[in-house]
Amino acid sequence: MTKYFGVFLILMSIGWTEIRAQDPQFSQYYASPLYLNPGFAGTTKQHRFISNFRTQWPSISKTYVTYAASYDHFKPSLNSGFGILASTDKAGSADLRSTHIGGLYSYKVQLSDKWVVSPGVYIGYGIRDLNFNKLVFGDQLDITDNRIFDDTIDPIRNAYNNINYFDFGSGIVVYNEKFWGGFSIYHMNEPNHSLLDEESVLPMKYSVHAGVRIPLYNGPLKKDREASIAPSFNYRKQGKFDQLDLGLHFRYDPIIAGVWYRGIAIQQSIGDNVNHDAVTFMFGLRYKQFEFGYSFDMTVSKLAANTGGAHEFAINYQWSKVDNGKIRKKRKEKFIPCPTFSNKF
Repeated sequence: MTKYFGVFLILMSIGWTEIRAQDPQFSQYYASPLYLNPGFAGTTKQHRFISNFRTQWPSISKTYVTYAASYDHFKPSLNSGFGILASTDKAGSADLRSTHIGGLYSYKVQLSDKWVVSPGVYIGYGIRDLNFNKLVFGDQLDITDNRIFDDTIDPIRNAYNNINYFDFGSGIVVYNEKFWGGFSIYHMNEPNHSLLDEESVLPMKYSVHAGVRIPLYNGPLKKDREASIAPSFNYRKQGKFDQLDLGLHFRYDPIIAGVWYRGIAIQQSIGDNVNHDAVTFMFGLRYKQFEFGYSFDMTVSKLAANTGGAHEFAINYQWSKVDNGKIRKKRKEKFIPCPTFSNKF
């Protein structure tokens, strides 16, 4: 029976992803800024590399695993930010994988001495594939002898095909030294990503997000370490699915801690749209150019007893170009005071 239950899960995973296409999410959305909004490209004074890893529902066999990596930098002479973003998500026993890689561009418009607006675009390429050798079809099952045959002649086997497609997104971010807010749209062209010979579009993903850094000391003395809190939110909608992340960071270098609620507390669950999802606890450290963050999602929905929550890691590394042993001096530019960045502006 265990084998047949595994077959059932495989088929259900394929059907679910065809019916309810949805992008993977990061609880540490502030630690994956290019994944959140292309307008974030080039919003630091330095070169920036970010790596993200998430494993969801580890108590379930063949858990959901997501990787992402990005690099971006700001070009002062062009008032422009450039970046590259790659992500891959693997789910289910048949290794259903969605991979995206693309380039990002943003342009910085200085509205005043304190405010900057940064519109951005994303142009990418997507690949969706499945390990067909791990699928089990009806003619491979022998219930009498409780075994599975190696070969199949089921015609549906030949109906599955890996799919490639172009993908486009855009966004805008407005910020000063303490506030940032933005809006983004990914999958603007709603590409067909069906593994079958049929139409199954990837719905547009909308996101509205903002945050503010609030220093806990405003006295006349200048301190090397500054304590602050940074409340932020991220509301996203994709197809029939919508969700809100709401919480805050506390920061006192080198320590960072935070807590978030993911869901929509005032909205009841509609059908299979579970809006009361998780409470996320985060802990991080910053050392020179490195910043590391770990978070755990404590599931509060009906799945709480069986999933094991989710674990997530983020690494942020920033560096400046060096010329003859000296850091190149750049003209002064502003950048987004995201909670993952240094408080020293």
